[in-house]
Amino acid sequence: MIAFVLKRLPAAVAVVAFATAAFAQDFPKRPVTMIVPFAAGGTSDVIARTVAEQMGIALGQTIVIENVAGAGGSTALARASRAEPDGYTIAIGNAGTNAATYTIYPKLPFTPDSFVPIAMVAKTFGIIAVRKDFPAKDLKEFIAYAKANPGKINLGHAGVGSSNYLICKSFVTAAGIDATLVGYRGAAPALTDAIGGQIDGVCDAAASVSQSINEKLARGLAVGSTVRLATLPDLPTSAEAGLPEFEAQGWNGLFAPKGTPPAVIAKLNAAARTAVETDAVKKRFADLSTVAPDPDEHTPEVLQKLVTRDVEKYRKMLADDAK
Repeated sequence: MIAFVLKRLPAAVAVVAFATAAFAQDFPKRPVTMIVPFAAGGTSDVIARTVAEQMGIALGQTIVIENVAGAGGSTALARASRAEPDGYTIAIGNAGTNAATYTIYPKLPFTPDSFVPIAMVAKTFGIIAVRKDFPAKDLKEFIAYAKANPGKINLGHAGVGSSNYLICKSFVTAAGIDATLVGYRGAAPALTDAIGGQIDGVCDAAASVSQSINEKLARGLAVGSTVRLATLPDLPTSAEAGLPEFEAQGWNGLFAPKGTPPAVIAKLNAAARTAVETDAVKKRFADLSTVAPDPDEHTPEVLQKLVTRDVEKYRKMLADDAK
């Protein structure tokens, strides 16, 4: 009986492989859902919608955006991890949602192994911005004000574990200040409150805060990059502003549930690669002070290395934030 079963195994494996290949060849037959871990209007949402439109064209199917905010992105990732691993549900994530979250929320119902990387789709740059009437006019004055008023400055972010939260943590650590970090369900509502004067400022990505700075609705203090941004030529880098220790360069990547067939991942990767190379995405990214990955950074392996690196990085940085 055992010998009979063993003889049948190669045939069974061949049938499964054929069925998987046939499924991948026909993929996608219906719209694909892309889960965004934050409210509409924030950096991840804008990048997701920009890339999804062109990916949909490449795939010949619409990619539907589903915003699932909460718990610094972990609510969305939990939903994505439970989805059928057939390529029809994917998620966009960043160093916050797919790396730092495992330290901050150690009892999550998913792990890094719950996801298969598809592709990195964007590089982002963090900015510290304040309400337009904040008394400090530049970064040095802001730090001096914060040190003279410990715990009284409020900086908004997109929720504990989000990439914006990591910008905040990196900034207050580098500056050596005591500031109150206020979590929101996304970057957009945090920025709205900063513009309205409900909080003093935000830790945000250039993609979502640049326009407000250019329209003088908020005042940028510094960008955590090594070069100035074309969309904000007057905004100094952190080094120029006197705080070279502050670095805030992030990434956004696409992920699928564990078990998604490699051939489907390959199709999604090819569509993402095609999308970020289109003129439409390049122009939109330029407007957002966001950069597409280099050609050799489009592979799932590169995204996996980023996740592995950042899980360890934030395990050390955020040990005191574990819940």
